[in-house]
Amino acid sequence: MGKTIVQVLKGIDLEIRAGEYVSIMGPSGSGKTTLFNMIGGLDKPSSGSVFIDEIDISQLDAYELAWLRCRKIGYIFQTFNIIQVMTALENVTLPMVFAGVSDDEARERGMDLLDLVGLKKRFLHKPFELSGGQQQRVAIARALANDPAIILADEPTGNLDLSTGEEIIKLLKLLSQEKGVTIISATHDLKMLNVSDRVIWISDGKIEKIEKREELSISLGQIGEK
Repeated sequence: MGKTIVQVLKGIDLEIRAGEYVSIMGPSGSGKTTLFNMIGGLDKPSSGSVFIDEIDISQLDAYELAWLRCRKIGYIFQTFNIIQVMTALENVTLPMVFAGVSDDEARERGMDLLDLVGLKKRFLHKPFELSGGQQQRVAIARALANDPAIILADEPTGNLDLSTGEEIIKLLKLLSQEKGVTIISATHDLKMLNVSDRVIWISDGKIEKIEKREELSISLGQIGEK
């Protein structure tokens, strides 16, 4: 930042296993979004390495990173980031276009994904014709477009009401269980603790602790009350 060097992450050493559902939690400014961006290849570390399938993605060039993100990683954002002039189906199939999938196959796969998230009958609807929860479901279907090994979800319930947020969390857990997808979520939402295999607590750029779900000190009753 100008002449000031800000060290956001400080000696992070972390392994995430295939098929895990992991939540990264911490206060604003703790470094969780930066860690999230490093894992997804959206930012490059100034030192250190990030490995996906034994490939150090911090050493890849822009073209190689784009290829990896297109085929290995699906992204879900707090603000949905679906394209307003496109239908639900067009939004879902867009990543397939970049991956070179044929039109017929993309349409068939896109309809299957919309069916998976409960929106098959709304495939021609544009975002302004969908609720916030439905738009997030479109975003989840899009994240699955190229059958990724990893889904990165950045505050996926942040713009949703309580009940809709719970539906999205259950849907992500179901996808993790049925498709074996690794889900990594950066979140403030304590409801995520119910479905996470592990929770990584970040503070001041460091991992404060890593807890398995059964080790969590917050009870499910407390979470429901918040």
